[in-house]
Amino acid sequence: MEGLSVKKSTLLGLWSFQFLTFMRRGVFYSFMYIYLFSLMGNVTTTAALGTLTMLMSAVGQNLLWGKISDRCRLRAKLVVVGEVVAGFTYIVVFFTHKFFIDAESNVAAGLALIVGLAVLEFFWSMSDVGWAALVTDITTPETRGGFIGAINFVMSIGRMTGIIMAGYLYEAGLGFRHGTIFYMVAAMLLIGAIIMWFVSRSIKPSTTLTFRDSAKTEKSDLASDFKAVSHSSIANERVFVWFLTSLTIIVLGAASVNQIFPLFLRLNDGLHASDLEVSFILSAWTLGGMTASLVAGRLADKLGRTTVILGGLLMAAATPLFYGMAPNVVFMAIIYGINGIAFMALQTAGFALAGDIIPEHRRGRLLSRYNTVMALSWGPAGLLIGGPIADIQTMVLGASAHPAYINAFVASSALILLGTLVFFATVKRPIQKIP
Repeated sequence: MEGLSVKKSTLLGLWSFQFLTFMRRGVFYSFMYIYLFSLMGNVTTTAALGTLTMLMSAVGQNLLWGKISDRCRLRAKLVVVGEVVAGFTYIVVFFTHKFFIDAESNVAAGLALIVGLAVLEFFWSMSDVGWAALVTDITTPETRGGFIGAINFVMSIGRMTGIIMAGYLYEAGLGFRHGTIFYMVAAMLLIGAIIMWFVSRSIKPSTTLTFRDSAKTEKSDLASDFKAVSHSSIANERVFVWFLTSLTIIVLGAASVNQIFPLFLRLNDGLHASDLEVSFILSAWTLGGMTASLVAGRLADKLGRTTVILGGLLMAAATPLFYGMAPNVVFMAIIYGINGIAFMALQTAGFALAGDIIPEHRRGRLLSRYNTVMALSWGPAGLLIGGPIADIQTMVLGASAHPAYINAFVASSALILLGTLVFFATVKRPIQKIP
C-alpha cells in the first residue's frame, strides 16, 4: 500500500492476523450471549460478561500496557504475548465451566465463564494496545484513513466467516458445552501469535516511526495540517477528550441493545429466527461494514474525518427504530446491514481521527483510552441501560418481551442522537477540516 513503510509480506501478515482475530470473535461471541442467557436466565446478568471484561481490559490498558508500549516502544511483541496468554487461558476457562456443567450448576457455570473471561481480558488487553499503536506508527495522516479502511474490510470478512461458522458450531449450546468452540478459538489465537512474531521481526524501530519521519520529508505538511485542529499538543488533547466524551455517549447508546438484539430475533411473537437465520442477520451487519470500510476510509482522507463520522452517526441513530417493524428475516438483515455500515464508518474514521490528534509520544496511553471507550460496547451499555430497560418492563411492569425490547431500541436511538449533538458542538465545529 502506497505511503506505508512496511514490506508487502509484513502487510500480508497484518491482514492475516486481523482476519483471524475477527473470525475468532465471530465464532466465539455470536452465540455466547444466547448461551449465557440459557445458563443465567436474565439479560442484565448476561450483560455482566461484557461489563467485567471491559473493566479488566480498561485497567490493563490504562494502568500498565499503554505505559509499557510508550516507554519500551513495544508494539507487535505485546500482541504476541497477549495472544499466547489468551489461547491457553481459554482452555482453562472451558474446563472450569465444564466442571460446573457436569455438576448440573448452570448459574455457577455461567459465572465461571464471566469471571474467567474477565481475568483473561486483563492480560489480553496488551494485544489491543500493541495493535492500535502499531497501526498508528506505520501510517501517516495522508494514508491512515485508507489503510484503516482496508484493515477493517479484511476484519469484516473474518468476522462474517466466523459468524457463519458459529451458526453451524453452536448446536443449541453443545459447541460451548463440549468445547468445540473453545478449542477452535484457542488454535486461532496461537496461529495469530505466530504470524505477529514474524511481523515483529520485520518491523524495525526505524521503520515504525513513519509519523515522525514523514515530518522530515517534502511530502509531509503535517504541521500545517494540525493547525486546522489546534496549535499545540495540549489543544489536541483537549479536542481528544471531547471526542472521547461524545464517543462514550454514542457507544453506550449503540451498544445498549447488543445483548438484546439476538434475543429479540428468537422471540416467538417476533421473527422466531433459527440459529442459521440469526447467523444470516448478523452476517448482514458485517457485510454492510465491509462495504463501508473501504469507502469510509477513502472518504475520510478526502472529505474529512468528522464529515464521515457524522454521516455514520445519523444512520446509527435511525436504524434501531426499524428493528421492531421488520416483517421477515430478509428485511431485518437489510436494516441491520445498514447499521453495520454506520458503525464501521464511525470506527474507521474515528480511529483515523484519534491517530491524527494524539501526540506520538503518548500514543500507547491515549489509544488505551480510546480502546476503553470502544470497549463499552462489550457489556456495560447492556448492563447499565439495555438490560435494565428490558428487565424492568418484563419482570416489574409485566410487559411482554417484544414491546419491551422495542422500547430499548428507541432509547438506543435517543442516546446516539444525544452523543451526535455533543460531537457536533465540541469536535466537528472546532475542527473544520481533518487531513
